[in-house]
Amino acid sequence: MNHHGADPAPGQATGKDATALRALLYDPEAPQGLRLGEAPEPVPHDAQALVEVHTASLNFGELAYREERARPGQVLGWDSAGIVVQAATDGSGPAVGTRVASFGPPGAWAERRAVDTAELAVVPDAVDLGAASALPGAGVSALQALRRLGPVIGRRVLITGASGGLGRFAVQLAALAGAYVIAAVGSPQRGEGLRELGADEVVVGLEHVTAPVFGVLDNVGGPLLAEAFALVEPGGSAQSIGKASLEPTTIDFERERLTGGDRRLEPFAVRPPFGLDLTYLVSLLAKGRLDPQIGWRGSWERAPEAVAALLGRRVRGKAVLDIGG
Repeated sequence: MNHHGADPAPGQATGKDATALRALLYDPEAPQGLRLGEAPEPVPHDAQALVEVHTASLNFGELAYREERARPGQVLGWDSAGIVVQAATDGSGPAVGTRVASFGPPGAWAERRAVDTAELAVVPDAVDLGAASALPGAGVSALQALRRLGPVIGRRVLITGASGGLGRFAVQLAALAGAYVIAAVGSPQRGEGLRELGADEVVVGLEHVTAPVFGVLDNVGGPLLAEAFALVEPGGSAQSIGKASLEPTTIDFERERLTGGDRRLEPFAVRPPFGLDLTYLVSLLAKGRLDPQIGWRGSWERAPEAVAALLGRRVRGKAVLDIGG
């Protein structure tokens, strides 16, 4: 990892800036665009808690578009888990010392972050903070997208990109909701473990999916989304969640009109606040009904390695960073 000068010890300020903390910063010149450096101490507003971050997880979406969306020196990261060190001054949210999982705009990959209390969920002592940090972006997105399909009990649900972090949550949640789950992956190796999570079928590509499906949760985009949408039965829908292929999708809507297609294709966007949905997912984790599927975990010193593995499709599930140390 490239370091621009010596970094302070965890939790210690430097002589130059008494309000600095260590963080992973976006640096276009560094490996995978990340370097450990210093950032200003976050200043919470009245409805925010200050959280000491212990773990953080990576999401494909925040990394694939970092060059066009991030500015140099910005602290990245959406998902984290840790301990509340300063409660919100408006009285909302958990008390100091509470273990929490959190979601928010960039800022998770730092020793401390300020988070809206509506975006927090309390994490029981029995639940690993690394597992809890895997839940916010991917888990809540999968949960909300599944709800957008409507009731799925006894219905066929196709999940593309099922081997990724969001996809593996979607497989588990759809199975818990009573759906017949078809998990589509890019290779047999990427499909390993999906049946154990609740998939009724694991397919490579969509060539062998011939019967209609009620709903699609698509994480791939590109031509595969068009192929998946064509499988949706009347009254069903496809939720376009992500674009891991980084390719555009072409849909022939004239053909849809001529065939009398009564099905919906919707661009999905996760909706805050996250707190209630995140609390539900943490409860499933605590009961052993949800597996975070952590496929890579290591120190934030190894963040470029984690990013390269995730973007290179070498991580089955989530990648988690241990912050500090």
